[in-house]
Amino acid sequence: MSRENEGHSKKKEKYTRPSWDEYFMEVARAIAKRATCDRGRSGCVIARDKRLLVTGYVGSPSGLPHCDDVGHLMKKVIHEDGSVSQHCMRTVHAEQNAICQAAKLGVSIDKATLYCKMTPCRVCAMLIINCGIKRVVCEKKYHRGEESEKMLREAGVKLEYFSDEVEKYENQ
Repeated sequence: MSRENEGHSKKKEKYTRPSWDEYFMEVARAIAKRATCDRGRSGCVIARDKRLLVTGYVGSPSGLPHCDDVGHLMKKVIHEDGSVSQHCMRTVHAEQNAICQAAKLGVSIDKATLYCKMTPCRVCAMLIINCGIKRVVCEKKYHRGEESEKMLREAGVKLEYFSDEVEKYENQ
């Protein structure tokens, strides 16, 4: 085979564009790189009609110290079944920050889709419902996400996962 035909004989793999869900989740992963709490560097994207509306990431309220700088503000929660989980209370969740960004900028997120790292917590789920978000796409499950899943389902918010894997992080 001649050198000039060498490149043509190798079958070139056809490029496949990501789906809209894959695209927005990848943007959420990039947004997460700005997060300031190493326990769960999460990012969030809210989109509608194939357009990115707002983003948010895990971080302390504006002007307050960040976990990455001063450490975590951990609280233990004792659940009805007697199990104990730990939560960092220093930060605002990515979903909450995205919703706040929409409010601050006057961007309607009614009937939008929210993309996030894991099943939203109970508070985030309530905000998502009241904002009129109709669909939530998560990369993974949250280890205590059953209550949020039930609440979202009862409110008619469609919940989808890229993976059934449960998110793991330090001091869960």
